[in-house]
Amino acid sequence: MSMNRRQFITVAGISTVLGVGSASVIIGLGKSSLEAAQISPDPRALKAKRWGFVVDVSKLASDEDYRKCIDACHDIHNVPNNPNPMHEVKWIWKDTYEHTFPNVAEDKIMNVELQEKNFLLFCNHCANPACVRVCPTKATFKRKSDGIVMQDMHRCIGCRFCMAACPFGARSFNYVDPRPNIAKEKQNKTFPTRMIGVVEKCTACYERLAIGQQPACAEASNGAIVFGDLEDPDSEIRKLISEKYTIRRKPELGTQPGIYYVIGGGEHA
Repeated sequence: MSMNRRQFITVAGISTVLGVGSASVIIGLGKSSLEAAQISPDPRALKAKRWGFVVDVSKLASDEDYRKCIDACHDIHNVPNNPNPMHEVKWIWKDTYEHTFPNVAEDKIMNVELQEKNFLLFCNHCANPACVRVCPTKATFKRKSDGIVMQDMHRCIGCRFCMAACPFGARSFNYVDPRPNIAKEKQNKTFPTRMIGVVEKCTACYERLAIGQQPACAEASNGAIVFGDLEDPDSEIRKLISEKYTIRRKPELGTQPGIYYVIGGGEHA
């Protein structure tokens, strides 16, 4: 069953207050707000104190590997493929080492081959997100339960303050109506489409976490993207950060990004 704008606003608003996941939102469509509010969270839901990612681009051997991750995200979230590059909307994309880490001195990177690779980029789900501080309508906010930086496209007024504040270019603005540029055969009827004049971005597949599934990009990455709890010392992601040499994008800005990139085999600095 597909959802319309009014249903999504009503039910998703209740689920946000109660901490109920997307699965309950989908189940509650067509029911009253009270009935939706009484639905219990899915017992399969994945939980964490703070979700984060580790990206090992050495495991992305070809353009096809990158494309699988990008398509997995964009297809499931109805990200439009706008023909005009000036109107590009992206939740996850690839870019060069130079653009990804502009302030990292080359002498700190021992793997020269890695510098010639592309890196997968998406929202860093920062612990101290600048975008949240500047949003006048609280359309972008950080979930207290797990640290995911959310984007409520229905509350967004299109001021783009968040885009100006984000140091990672992780947000896109719908300059044109995105719906005509979503392939009908790929459209995910269980995830809402957007409208002209709003900002959108990666939301760490919160709707998949709510039903016990990993983010789409991690699932499609063949181990190149590891998702887990940054505050759990026994989690796989924490072990990777401890065992591998990892760096984050622009850590000097103080936003505390939640994405770590593996650039070597030894312990990180």
